[in-house]
Amino acid sequence: QMQLVESGGGLVQAGGSLRLSCAASGRTISSYNMAWFRQAPGKEREAVAIIRMSGGSTYYADSVKGRFAISRDNAKNTVYLQMNSLKPEDTGVYYCAAGSRISVLTQWKSQSYDYWGQGTQVTVSS
Repeated sequence: QMQLVESGGGLVQAGGSLRLSCAASGRTISSYNMAWFRQAPGKEREAVAIIRMSGGSTYYADSVKGRFAISRDNAKNTVYLQMNSLKPEDTGVYYCAAGSRISVLTQWKSQSYDYWGQGTQVTVSS
């Protein structure tokens, strides 16, 4: 089993920045594809950033490209999401997820991931 614990959420004004952290235990993140999802009220959960297990390639949703950056520190067994130039539409609960057998075609789907954190709230005020 793998446990994921997110932290770093909060209330920020539009244009501000936050850095989310996802600390893993039980398994090493180097063996998993890691992703950040978010869910806004009344909307479906969507993937915003992915970092691949092999090679560390990163992928971003169009809505966050150029503003968000996903990274991982294998030594700390932690994944990060740096969020800059935040907008009110970035508001939601942000979840960290891990999956081991995911293709680039299925990596955007929440069903592809095996482990999830409890989420951290991000609120961006206008």
